[in-house]
Amino acid sequence: MRIIRIATVLSIMVLTVSSVKAQFATGADIVSSYVWRGIPQDGTSLGGTPNIQPYAAFTTGKLTLGSWASGSFTGAVKEVDLYASLAVSSKFAITLTDYYYNFAGQPNYFKYNNGTGHVFEGTLAYTGSAFSASVNTMFAGADKKVSGDNALSTYVELGYQIAPVAKIFIGGSLGESQTYATTGFGITNLGIKVSKSIAITDKFSLPIYAVVGANPYAKTTFFVAGVTL
Repeated sequence: MRIIRIATVLSIMVLTVSSVKAQFATGADIVSSYVWRGIPQDGTSLGGTPNIQPYAAFTTGKLTLGSWASGSFTGAVKEVDLYASLAVSSKFAITLTDYYYNFAGQPNYFKYNNGTGHVFEGTLAYTGSAFSASVNTMFAGADKKVSGDNALSTYVELGYQIAPVAKIFIGGSLGESQTYATTGFGITNLGIKVSKSIAITDKFSLPIYAVVGANPYAKTTFFVAGVTL
């Protein structure tokens, strides 16, 4: 029955996409290491090995549906996320994300009850001409307290574009969270991101970026370089 329900949902999505004018996008980043919200994603303090991070999305009107993934060159990290984002206005957006980590001890993607590798999160984001802010709360799935109750881990991030190619940011966990390795409020992500395009030919440029940051709560630093394809 579960397979039938999944097939029905996919069929509805295909029919919906075919009946509206949608814009499709795809690409990938190659990063020197995978650090998410100041937290290394393969168990090392430096973020570990390079990752390739592909994405695919389509947008119709104010709605965007997409998928984002990350896989380590060594196979140590593998993540596949799904998301739906609604642009409430030109500056505000609401997003629902289904994170799936098959390195979380649950290789069965279709397991959603106890022991699942999925985490579900709701996000409210504001993006202005220079200032940005987001509130992200995990409301279901593998985000648990030691007691087994939902942790409702909440991460807030503020950003400011200090130059056309540079953005500073600060973010942190608002409370106790195993996901962010905090026992209370703590700043986990502080740094600067600098972007640049390298001209390869007259018609093609290669976007690159670097993120220099720190996790003050864990007393660690990180440096991530990336290339967007």
